[in-house]
Amino acid sequence: MRASPPVQPRRRPVRRAAHHLPAPPPRGAVPWGCGLLFLAAAVGVLLRGDGPPFFQGLDDAWQRSAGGSRSAAATDLALTLDRLGGPIGVVVPLALAGALCVYGRWRSGLFAFAAGVAANILVVLPLKQLVDRPRPPHPWVLVNDGSYPSGQVFTAAALVVAAGVVAFPPRARRWWWPVAALYVGAMMWSRTWLHAQWLSDTVAGALAGVGACLLLWRGFAPLLREEAERAADDRLW
Repeated sequence: MRASPPVQPRRRPVRRAAHHLPAPPPRGAVPWGCGLLFLAAAVGVLLRGDGPPFFQGLDDAWQRSAGGSRSAAATDLALTLDRLGGPIGVVVPLALAGALCVYGRWRSGLFAFAAGVAANILVVLPLKQLVDRPRPPHPWVLVNDGSYPSGQVFTAAALVVAAGVVAFPPRARRWWWPVAALYVGAMMWSRTWLHAQWLSDTVAGALAGVGACLLLWRGFAPLLREEAERAADDRLW
């Protein structure tokens, strides 16, 4: 009898590597996100106490240092950033989400919308109502009630993190983070230069914005991973 040929073991199909966009969340996204949000809320609780908080002296000193002229070139830059963080600040995340959906990346679009728009409503507005901190005296732009935390800085921080997740490949993301930090810092400076908010308001806005985006990044991780796998297989639609 002929000997039957040896049975070759079946090779498992090699799964194609995930696409580099969108990026997976970092380790520790949940504890870091919760910690940043807790810190912002804890400072808000201090502001509700009797008497000024321990950091009010720093806020006052920073506010005095931002006593430039309304006609200065720095004021023009601050006003530009104010407009960018105002109504345009809502248009940008909507435009980003819409562009992603056009290319079949509705999961990333939903994440960008949640980080850039929904998180502001769910985090900033309740904190403003809870703390109800008065604005600095004589703001140079039209502002509403509630100075703490800064909604414009919150949106800027959340948006640049979300854009880094969904719009930049790994190599480009390395230079995007310094640019993003510079933009958030400029928005913080703009709010204080225009006497619209205290320095601590802007710091809290940045912390809360990054914290909220980290939590959303982790929450959207399964959808973003599925999108990355679909992108690798060229089947987004």
